[in-house]
Amino acid sequence: MSKLFQKTHLKSLDLQNRVVMAPMTRARTSQPGNVPNEMMATYYRQRATAGLIISEATQISDDSQGYSFTPGVYTDEQVKGWQPVTKAAHDQGAAIFCQLWHVGRVSHPRFQNGERPIAPSALAPVETKVWISDGKGNGNMVDCIQPREMTQTDIERVVKDFAFSAKRAVEAGFDGVEIHGGNGYLIDQFLRTNSNKRADNYGGTRKNRIRFLLDVVDAVIEAIGADKVGVRLAPFITFKDMDCPDIVPTILEASKELQARDIAYMHLSEADWDDAPVIPERFRIELREIFTNTIIVAGSYTQERADEVLTKGYADLVAFGRPFVSNPDLVSRLKNDYALADLDGATLFGGNEHGYIDYPTFSEIN
Repeated sequence: MSKLFQKTHLKSLDLQNRVVMAPMTRARTSQPGNVPNEMMATYYRQRATAGLIISEATQISDDSQGYSFTPGVYTDEQVKGWQPVTKAAHDQGAAIFCQLWHVGRVSHPRFQNGERPIAPSALAPVETKVWISDGKGNGNMVDCIQPREMTQTDIERVVKDFAFSAKRAVEAGFDGVEIHGGNGYLIDQFLRTNSNKRADNYGGTRKNRIRFLLDVVDAVIEAIGADKVGVRLAPFITFKDMDCPDIVPTILEASKELQARDIAYMHLSEADWDDAPVIPERFRIELREIFTNTIIVAGSYTQERADEVLTKGYADLVAFGRPFVSNPDLVSRLKNDYALADLDGATLFGGNEHGYIDYPTFSEIN
């Protein structure tokens, strides 16, 4: 049997297979308040044959939002809204982590009470847009603006917001949290030389640029325990104006610190477009030597590629994103070599049940 479908463990959690449902923004919360709802519970329940589900990116505070209708996990209403979601996942046998993010400069005054977003440095991301709804369900991509450089007070507040939301996520029934440190958002902005031009102890050297990540990780560990903490990093992704020549050695240095903290896992977000850069095998080997806890990989994986990376020991779990959108029974389809349904890209963000919970399983159409 393919290693992908073997049972395994994530710290103290039993996983029914090595398939992970990757975090995917779907923008279906109830308004006002960005509150998770029953439709979202149905969506996650349908896909809970995965061993592990990582939720869509979830706000830690009012000012951490960058796209319309994305959920939070810091208010009582949001926590209550998430509880049926986590129960739905657990009822089907899946473990579920909540991905926590602060988008930093990838935002707009619309989400900041008219103020500028915050970032490591006052540098606007080039050719970077956010999705903003007009209030009637119609969305448009809007350019990001120049952010405001974070003060020490800002940094300390955001670190506390991560820790607070981690505790609230556990209250909501999540088995743990994934700290989003990739894909051009706030933590990634601190890691990279092209977005971080600070002159204090959060900028310049690699040690300084990973400091904010480690501050967040340490605060979250103190709040909920290292066995409930994962971190997502994206060393080879350069969109959102994130092309940094020093990012790979920076990520490797950060990985040493994360291993020392004995976190549950590291999640590598790999580029998933057609001409995306191939991850060098030497990087996978070096990372595996440094980080011996669970490694999750994500980025246009097929079952064949998943088996290869698992067999070589470069990863322990493999995450699937877009295929899970249009194939709620993805695990069964992969296991039985059934054809995969096509994705309707027009229904990814916002909207209603259409393109969200109405994709049929293979057995329903055959």
